[in-house]
Amino acid sequence: MVTAILRATVLAVLAGSVLMIASETFRGSTGSAEPTVMLPEEVARYKQAAKDMFYHSYDSYMAHAFPKDELAPISCSGHDTHNCRGCLLTFYDALDTLAVLGNRTEFQRVVNWLANHGAASFDREVTVSVFETNIRVLGSLISNHLLASDPTLNLMPGYNNELLTLAVDIGDRLLKAYQTVTGLPYGSVNLKTGINFGETAVSATATGGTVLLEFILLSKISGDKKYAKAADKATRKLWESRSPLGLLGSHINVQTGEWVYLDSGIGGGIDSFFEYLLKAHVMTGKETYLEMFEEGYAKINTHVKKNGWYVDVDMKSGQVMFPYYRSLQSFWPGLQVLYGDLEEAKALFQRFFGVWTQYGFVPEAFNLLTNAPQEGLGQYPLRPELAESAFYLYRATGEDAYRLAGAKIIDSLNSYARVECGYAAVENVTTKALRDHMDSYFLAETVKYLYLLFDESEETAVFRDPTKYIFNTEAHLLPVSKVPAQEFLLSPTNPPDHTARKKRLERINKSSWEKRDKKRREKAAKKKEQKDGAAAEEPPKE
Repeated sequence: MVTAILRATVLAVLAGSVLMIASETFRGSTGSAEPTVMLPEEVARYKQAAKDMFYHSYDSYMAHAFPKDELAPISCSGHDTHNCRGCLLTFYDALDTLAVLGNRTEFQRVVNWLANHGAASFDREVTVSVFETNIRVLGSLISNHLLASDPTLNLMPGYNNELLTLAVDIGDRLLKAYQTVTGLPYGSVNLKTGINFGETAVSATATGGTVLLEFILLSKISGDKKYAKAADKATRKLWESRSPLGLLGSHINVQTGEWVYLDSGIGGGIDSFFEYLLKAHVMTGKETYLEMFEEGYAKINTHVKKNGWYVDVDMKSGQVMFPYYRSLQSFWPGLQVLYGDLEEAKALFQRFFGVWTQYGFVPEAFNLLTNAPQEGLGQYPLRPELAESAFYLYRATGEDAYRLAGAKIIDSLNSYARVECGYAAVENVTTKALRDHMDSYFLAETVKYLYLLFDESEETAVFRDPTKYIFNTEAHLLPVSKVPAQEFLLSPTNPPDHTARKKRLERINKSSWEKRDKKRREKAAKKKEQKDGAAAEEPPKE
């Protein structure tokens, strides 16, 4: 915990030199002399560059790493990961990118292979990450099942729900992690036996808070409500556990419901909790999730945001714990665009991209006090979040400044990270040293967002349409059940309009969340009591 003097220093630095660096290294719609328009031939060139990036990596994975989880691009080999230990992570993660690229032949081949062999990778006594397996494997299965089932896309004529069968299989295995007193899931689960004896009860907030999209859709397409119920219960438990400041910690004991690590922010361990609250509302229209998001968003702006940057604070006191810009925070401008806070998103992206321009990448953590990568956290493991935010900002504004940012991202990757068999993680953003590793999300997210940023074809228009699809946190495409409200559909012809938000917040302020939540619990308890009473009055079956 920092002292009052150090805390004052943090705020002074945040207001000073780092902001100057950011404003000098990114040129958006600021009237600067730097080019802000991309010529059509440049757009086409970077679209092809993103496509080439995918196939250079995907073809290398298939040639040198399949069926391992991930590619080692420097040694041209493959390895399994601790996240899933042989679940074919890259194979799953790349599948809907093949659909986006319009490669029906390979899409069909992969689906057919999974239909015949996929179940074997689940029926094993291995312990996997609940979070990663959900967003990468289950998310992919649900996404690609729905894509293959859509006759308007014509991706796979004759498809017969093979991926749905696999989705239910892995969903049931993951559901074993939720069998706790609190309803919060363990961080790891054995695919065959469930929770291992002695498994730690400490789990990241993101584990229980990043499942709404996948489990709600799995319930919808399978007809079994148990998945959505488990996701909703876990989400509500996390929400009810927030501190008096309205903040959540990063790790919690799933058996006791007590917080273990009190750091609160918008980076790793907690980031996608807020993402899924807003996206669950956009996908389903359910107001409860929007209310949670809006209150959480307000508390973050009050306690976590410091002079335009976001840091990690103590969830109970609000004091700064880690004055870092973390790479995983880079999705936040994209989420702000989805929420309708366009000017906030623009300003934050400008700050974040200033760090990218300074190093050619963003480190895992950039220390805002020293104005340098935090010691030991100077890696860039090919993360997608800045490309993701550039995609959302371009979709909302049509300003080529965000395409120019995407072009810089592609140029950096091709200049420093491209190797013989793919793209290698950057071990040090200062020296540009590489590591023999390519996470599966590079093909699921980084390349997909970059391709969609530059593509203008009719074939991908549906995937870029916010009335049709949203992305899970691994960038797997998930359909929305009904057209979202206009406030969540920003475009060059639909600028931000906060009228509905203001009315909503006025209504919420008149009735605190605690009071409304108490009423919901009382209503649910009364409904259960009535149901139990009705069951007790039924005559016994013979």
